[in-house]
This record gives sequence, structure tokens and C-alpha cells, in this order.
Amino acid sequence: MEKPVIILGAKGIAHPALEIFNSNQVIVYGFLDEDESIHGTEINTVSVLGNPEDDGFLKLIGKKTEAFVAVDDTKYRKFLVELLNERRKVQPINAIHQTAYISTDAIIGHGNFINAGVMIGAAAEIGQHCIFHSGAIIDHKAKIGDFAQIGAGSVINSEVIIEEGAFIGSGVTIVSGVTIGKNARVGAGSVVISSVGNNETVFGNPAAKIKS
Repeated sequence: MEKPVIILGAKGIAHPALEIFNSNQVIVYGFLDEDESIHGTEINTVSVLGNPEDDGFLKLIGKKTEAFVAVDDTKYRKFLVELLNERRKVQPINAIHQTAYISTDAIIGHGNFINAGVMIGAAAEIGQHCIFHSGAIIDHKAKIGDFAQIGAGSVINSEVIIEEGAFIGSGVTIVSGVTIGKNARVGAGSVVISSVGNNETVFGNPAAKIKS
């Protein structure tokens, strides 16, 4: 990758995203964040330049720089992705750590954050703008929908389907063939042995639905 990168967001996964780009010898031009109190500060010598909606910075994206959205909150991540799509006609790039293993026949979309030690198996299908924290394992033929988030050390076994916007906490095990519905949440350390419906929250071993 020849172009430098502007990272949208300067909190949460922004710092590890910077480390990923540094490890791949990709220059990070700067961060953009809506929090004005951190404008002008630095993260590991890289400046927080201004607001993501500032046209002065946005106009750099596409011709001179690439963009990566480093925001944990799904709703705001979607907003920033749409902003880039509509105003700059670009898709965010992937941030993939050097120590991640991705099978040669896995399918991966745009804008994903794939941290150290993540393993993505044969014929797995990864959507767009997902977050995979350190050491997550996505086994063969698993399918991960757009804007899903997988916690550190979680094991997503073969042929699991995780639908759009689902959140999987750290250290979760999901057994083969289970479906996790759209915008569902699975609490940290849970063992999921049966499918989870849309918008449901489950926790425990075996995971059970938590009533809201």
C-alpha cells in the first residue's frame, strides 16, 4: 500500500490500529475525532488533526490518502462509513496485523480490524467493517456479517453464522452450526450451544437469554 492512511476515531481500537499500520510499514497521516478536547494531542507521535466531518481533512481521502474507521460504537461506525462512501466515494481499507493468519480461500470485505493472533479459516466469509480482537479464531466456513464485533480469544467454530451488528464478548465459544442473530449480544466467557435470535442478549455456560 503506497498511500498513507487517515484514521477516523482516536479512541478504543484507534491506537492498536495505528500499531497495525506501523507494523506493516504504512504511514498514518493523522487521526480525526469528534472530541475537540483531544484535537492537537498525539498518539504515539501521530497527531489528532480535527473532526471527521471537516471537509478540509476529508478532501485528502481518496486522492492522497486511504481511510480506516477505528470506532467501537457500531452506530457511529456506520455513520462514518456512510460519510466516506457518500462524500469521498471510497471504502475504508482493512487493518490486518502481521501476526493474523487468514486462509488463502477466506473471503474478506472492506474496513475490517483484524488484530494480533486472529485466525480465519478455510472458506470463511467475513463481511465489512467488522472488529476482531486479539486471538479470535474464526473456523472454516463460518460466516460473519457486516459490523460484527468478536472479542479477544473467542472461538467461532465451523459453519457458525454471525449476522450483521452482532457483538461477541471476550472468551466466548460458539459451537459449530449455531446462528447468532442480527444485533444480538453474547456476554464474555459464554458457551453458546444453540442459536440466538435477533436483538437477544445471552450469557453463561450454556448461554441463556437475559430478559431486558
